Amino acid sequence: MKDGKHITLAIESSCDETSVALVADGREVLSNIISSQIDIHTLYGGVVPEIASRHHLTNINAVTDEAFAAAGVTPEEVDLIGVTKGPGLIGALLIGVATAKAYALAWNKPLVGVHHIKGHISANYIQAPDLEPPFMSLVVSGGHTSVIDVKGYNEFKVLGHTRDDAVGEAYDKVARVLGLGYPGGPKIDKIAKEGNPEAVTFKRVMLEDGTLDFSFSGTKTGVMNYVHNEQQAGREISVPDVAASFQQAVLDTVVAKVMSATEAYGEDKIVVAGGVAANSKLREMLKDACAKKGIRLYIPAPILCTDNAAMIGCAAYYQYQERGADDMFLDAFANLDLENS
Repeated sequence: MKDGKHITLAIESSCDETSVALVADGREVLSNIISSQIDIHTLYGGVVPEIASRHHLTNINAVTDEAFAAAGVTPEEVDLIGVTKGPGLIGALLIGVATAKAYALAWNKPLVGVHHIKGHISANYIQAPDLEPPFMSLVVSGGHTSVIDVKGYNEFKVLGHTRDDAVGEAYDKVARVLGLGYPGGPKIDKIAKEGNPEAVTFKRVMLEDGTLDFSFSGTKTGVMNYVHNEQQAGREISVPDVAASFQQAVLDTVVAKVMSATEAYGEDKIVVAGGVAANSKLREMLKDACAKKGIRLYIPAPILCTDNAAMIGCAAYYQYQERGADDMFLDAFANLDLENS
């Protein structure tokens, strides 16, 4: 406890960001330190799990020290320790979970393991102090694409998910084909501004009637086939046009699905979460669609869209309020069901 506020120390290490944050009363970020490995993994065109794990191990104590210094908090003032327990890269997750358990034992603090997607959704509580459940959530990232009906801080119903590539994964693969490099999402978003989104027609894969599931592999393959055919024919490819056309096809599907879910389930708020929530075109399209339907739209600042520990601290706080602490048998899980986590 510090100045009468409940302090959560949070750790996030599910992929290639080592992040530690201190959060007061669930929503006030005192510090949120993120050590990114993007420059390292760019050399390989994507995240290498073993390398990511090693860097987490090297960085996590220093990142924790920096978080405490930035917040002006001491370990004695911490009331709760929260950590991402899954899903994610198992080696990376284990570093975070092991560290959190060590701190909890050494400082005699309660411990909570948090689902990574719950964390992403919770980033919006930090961004918008007035936000409360229920609402419809769109989760879009490198590993996840889901539509989730959020009934409470710890009550979720997954209405639709991707059957193949996540949207961020499709962005990365298309960026590689276009020679843009890694990470693909920001690069395609940037260059697409110079292109014509109607220059090339790519599939809008809606799947069977009534489903809220996603599929992006067909659109991704369509881009690959188009590029291959144009190269074989000796024709010059406009990278901005292809990027813009691909992005438009993917986001048309994403926006249509979440708007359909929101109407079908009678929600009046849409909350967007995950790294792809930083995409400028997606923000623009959702803003327009929500304005037409009178739906309130919540999207966190870009720093809270990517993997960070502040969102885990928020989720851990509300989970602890309802369910109490986990025991020291807490483990990490590469795959983890949100509804039963």
